[in-house]
Amino acid sequence: MNPAPQPPRTLAVLVSGTGSNLQAILDASQSGLLPLKPVAVLSDRAQAPALDRARRHGIPAFSLELEAFPNRSTWESSLNEQLDRCHPDLIAMAGFMRILQAETVNRFAGRLLNIHPSLLPRHPGLHPHRRALEQGDLEHGATVHLVVPEVDAGFRLAQIRVPIRSSDTEDFLIERTKQAEHRLYPAVLAELAHGRLVIAPDAVFWKGRRLESPLEFPFS
Repeated sequence: MNPAPQPPRTLAVLVSGTGSNLQAILDASQSGLLPLKPVAVLSDRAQAPALDRARRHGIPAFSLELEAFPNRSTWESSLNEQLDRCHPDLIAMAGFMRILQAETVNRFAGRLLNIHPSLLPRHPGLHPHRRALEQGDLEHGATVHLVVPEVDAGFRLAQIRVPIRSSDTEDFLIERTKQAEHRLYPAVLAELAHGRLVIAPDAVFWKGRRLESPLEFPFS
């Protein structure tokens, strides 16, 4: 049996770009499908459109550009301090294009999630859609996983599969995978918020049973 800790209630989101996954999370929260309160959105780019999305929803939005700090460690310390001030129960990386140092990852262990556009462990890192097409994969998809110091190597909480069509280009596959991500990320966060999915210090539990493989969510 899992220890059944208090389900998370607050969420911070780390972004770098347009924020389409952030928008999916905000829409789910606003509709009541996701009982998590977004308390902050942070970006490493001052001009990231995702920050404007957050502000339109009345959510505090902060930019911490790496170039504004004397070094990487100072920047990351500032990021950590900002997150500490927000007191989020969960932190969702949603298109955040910085690899966090081990100190930061360990500081927020068990609370830090990421979504990656592939069926991990296949195609970690950059250009996963291109690599899936080049290697003749029959399906692609997205994975929500816990963040650990090794890139895209944390425990896989859930996945969604996207069939690859013979006519697919990289751009087409990227777009269809984004649609799948927008379904998957809010759904996984909702499972955590409802207490059905529980992240314990040494294991992950699904409805009281230890989770041995990723949950599967349908594409349609």
